[in-house]
Order: sequence, then structure tokens, then C-alpha cells
Amino acid sequence: MRRLFGYIGKYKWYTILTPIFVFLEVIFDVVIPIIMGQIIDNGINGPNGSDIEYIKQRGLLMIGLSFIAMICGALSGHFGSIASTGFIKNLRVKIFSKIQDFSFANIDKFSTPSLVTRLTSDAFQIRMAFMMIIRMLARAPLNLIISTVMVLRISPSLATVFLVALPVLSLGLFLIASNAHPRFKVMMRKIDAMNSDIQENLVGIRVVKTFVRSEYEKVKFRKSSDGVMNQQRYAERLVILNGPFFEFVMYSCMIAISWFGGKEMIRGDLTVGEFMTYLSYIRQILFSLMMISNCLMQIVISQASVDRMNEIIDEKIDITDDGNDESLMVEDGSIEFKNVSFSYFKDAEKDTLHNINLKIDSGETVGIIGGTGSSKTTLVQLIPRLYDVVSGEVLVSGRNVKDYKLKNLRDDVAMVLQKNVLFSGTIKENILWGKPGASDDEVYEACRAAQADDFIRSFPEGYDTELGQGGVNVSGGQQQRLCIARALMKKPKIIVLDDSTSAVDTDTDKRIRTALKERLAGMTTIIIAQRIASVKDADKIIVMDDGEITDIGQHDDLMDRNEIYRDLYISQMQGVEG
Repeated sequence: MRRLFGYIGKYKWYTILTPIFVFLEVIFDVVIPIIMGQIIDNGINGPNGSDIEYIKQRGLLMIGLSFIAMICGALSGHFGSIASTGFIKNLRVKIFSKIQDFSFANIDKFSTPSLVTRLTSDAFQIRMAFMMIIRMLARAPLNLIISTVMVLRISPSLATVFLVALPVLSLGLFLIASNAHPRFKVMMRKIDAMNSDIQENLVGIRVVKTFVRSEYEKVKFRKSSDGVMNQQRYAERLVILNGPFFEFVMYSCMIAISWFGGKEMIRGDLTVGEFMTYLSYIRQILFSLMMISNCLMQIVISQASVDRMNEIIDEKIDITDDGNDESLMVEDGSIEFKNVSFSYFKDAEKDTLHNINLKIDSGETVGIIGGTGSSKTTLVQLIPRLYDVVSGEVLVSGRNVKDYKLKNLRDDVAMVLQKNVLFSGTIKENILWGKPGASDDEVYEACRAAQADDFIRSFPEGYDTELGQGGVNVSGGQQQRLCIARALMKKPKIIVLDDSTSAVDTDTDKRIRTALKERLAGMTTIIIAQRIASVKDADKIIVMDDGEITDIGQHDDLMDRNEIYRDLYISQMQGVEG
């Protein structure tokens, strides 16, 4: 938790003011029982009977002190709220910024639902713990110390009751806290799993409805929700013992003190006013212990969340460009793979890509063909350093990709991924992701090249049409064309189309490829496709199988000599004829 306090930032003064006003509140609160005792002993049971004037004066003083204490308490709550919300905002921004710097390998380590949980539920638990630390852990110890001193001054003999209760309370707190922490860690993992089910269902809701699997999904979610509920019960079952246990000890102390204190009053060793003051301080002592206990319980609950946040902060980013020359730019679209091997897992028995050697000249159109699992996508993801090679090197414009600043490299390497990702906002806003601040003419040009202009203008709002999250209100083919237009806005030296025309008809596919050649001459184009028709006219076609390049050539040559390519072509042509 101390590590996270470094993210308080500009809210440190609110963090400091909170305990200051808490301390002032405590000072006024501990004076009030003394005045109450004076009213009883000197005002009600005075030597000359009741002194109404004295009672009024002391009563008004009590009211005044109570009012000031209330103001101090309100201010501490106000500043504490600002400090805690500001602190957790800074922490969220730090975590989110760290995630933005993750490589694909780092992201693979943490699931999306888990990251969402950490930025929401975990952040809330940490905020509650932070609030309790700067308020309750500031108030309770001071109140405890002052009240204890006052108790010892009034009657040292009665204080032994409290001294007996203290180790009992401490032992109970230790046993509860030490056993609760691992239970809450498991609970947060259950929440991750539940959020995963929620995300999966909402993203694929159309598929769920198409296959009439709503009831199945309801049962599945109910199970994960039950898992969270049961683990939460299991974890909190232990924590909720804290309240009853403390109340039992507290009321036992009150009964014991009332018994022994009553005897002291009968003997004349203690006045009624002193006894009432003593009881007030005992209540404050026990209430302080209760606050400390509750605060420690919240810290125990939040510790699992703190651990999960620190996991992200401590995660080593495996792709960095620290120290790279900012002036080094991509001069052309030439690409070369030299003895490249790659694996997603360090201890994998077999590499995903093995001994890849490939040279692509600037301005070439290259097709990549292969069966499912042949690592076509993995190969092209090494070009913009979404992953780093295990061995060998990838060169762009004659330089190792590791020599470039990531921004400089990725600005000139555009990728249209297999999964079309559009964001909430207008069509135009999505296209401008490729080049913020571009003119309308540039937007229209890119959309025409991607064969998207016609269907965009058919919408009532045209380019100002609002897209739902993920582009759910446009078809799959339209999503693909919008993603291609967005990539073209960058006017990159290299563009990778990863099966990004699979949802469009063959005629549109051909027109897109023609437009890329005509309007963006000199740009290196890499097309990964399942349809041979999409790569048939490429300058060269790469055939991949099981993580290796089995052949490189043009369509006619591959038809003559490559069995994998020929089989794919024949099966697809038979499908067309059928």
C-alpha cells in the first residue's frame, strides 16, 4: 500500500489536511466528557446543591465544543473524499497508461476482464482503504491514547479491566485478519471469471441469439455468479465475526467497569461525575479499538486488490524503445526476415515460427496463403514489433525494427487486423484515427480507395453517422472497409491486410486491390487471405505451413510445383463451380 501512496500527487495537501482536522475533532471530543463530569459534580451535586448558572455555562460550552468538533469532522470528511478520489484517479491513470505500453505478450498475460476488474472493483477497495487510513487510522490511535491517559488519571484500578481486554481483542483481530486475506484473493479471481463471462456474452450477443443459446448463457452466468457469491460469503463470513466479537468484549468491559466502579462510588473513592466521565472515555477507547479493527479489516480486504495493482505496475514491458534514435525514420517499405524464429511461450517445445528467411522489396504486393494455424498472422505482427523475435532479426527499410522508436515504426506500418475494431463515435471520427486533424478530402479519398464512400453516403447522416460500440450497426463487410480506410489515412509505407476482405464480395475485393495499386503506388502491400483470388495477382505469393515458409512464387509457378497451393486453388474453384 505504501508504494501506491506515491500516486497521491497534487492531492497531498488534501491528504495532509484530512488528519489535521481529524486531530482537532478528537481534541474537542475528549474535552467534552470532562465538562460533563464537572456539570454533574459541581453543577448538579455541588456543595450548595444545584447551580443552574454553572450548568448553563458548562452546557453552552459543551454545545459549542460539539459544534466545532462537528465542523472539523465535516471538513475532514470533505478533504478525505477529495484526497481519496484524487488518489484513486491518479492510480487508475497510471495503471491504464502502463497497459497502453504493454506489448501483445504482456496483454496476453492479463485477461481483458481481469484488467477491467482491477481498474474498477479493485480500485474501489483501495480507495476505501485509503479513506480509512487517513481518517480512521488518524483518529482512532490519538483518541485511544488520550482517552487511556484520562482513564488512568481518574482511576488506575479500573483501568486493569481495559488492560485485560486489550490482548484478547488483539489476538482476535490477528486471527481474523491472517485468515481473511487469502480468501479475498480467491474472491477477486472469481470476479475476474464472472466479468469474462459477461464480456464474452455481450460481445457475442448476436451469435447467442442466432443459435438460441440464451438459456445456456443464463445458466453459465448463474454458475459464475454463484461462484462469486459463495466465495464472497466464505471470505466475509470470517470478517463479519469482527463486529460481534468486539461488541462482546466491549460490553463485557462496560459491565465489569460498572460493577467495580459502582463499588468505588459506594466507598467514596469515585464521584458520580468522575464515574460518568470514566465511562465516556472507556466508550471512546473501545470505539477507537473498533475503528482500528474495522480499518485493518478493510486493509486486509483491499490487500488482494493492492497485490493485483502492483502486479501490473511490476510487469516488465518486454518491448521498449528507450535510447533509440528519435530521428531514425522508415525511408521505404522494404522488409527482410533473417533467420527469424518466434514462440509465444518461453518454454514451448516447438517454435511458432521457425527459421524464416524472406525479402520483400519496397512497393511490392505480397500475398500470404496457408491453412489455419500456419502462423501467417504471427509473421506479419513481427513487422511493427507487436511481438519481438526470439532469434534472428526483422529489417524494415534496411534497419532492424528494434532500432526505431515504436511510434516512428508503427506510423509507417499500418495493419488491418483479422478482427475489425471500431469505436463509439461517428464514422468520420473513426477514420480520423489514422490521421487526426486530416481534411475532409483526405477522409473521402481514403474511403473511396477502400470502397466505403458509396455506402457511407447512403446513410442519412453520411460521415456523421454514429457507430455503436464495435461498429455493431454496420455489416461485417462495411466494418472491414472502414478499417481499411482508417489504415489508409496514415499513408503508410507498408500496409498489412490480415484477411481483412473476407466479408466482402470478390468484385469489391478486386476493386479494393486495384485502388491500392493505383492510388498508393510505392506502398508495400501484404495481403493475408484464405481466398487465392485475393492474392492471385500479387507480385509474389508466400505459402506457409506449420510455422514455416514452404514456397515463394507467382500464381502459375506455384500451381505447377506446390501441392498445398494447388490443393487450395482446386478446392476453392470447385466450391465456386458448385
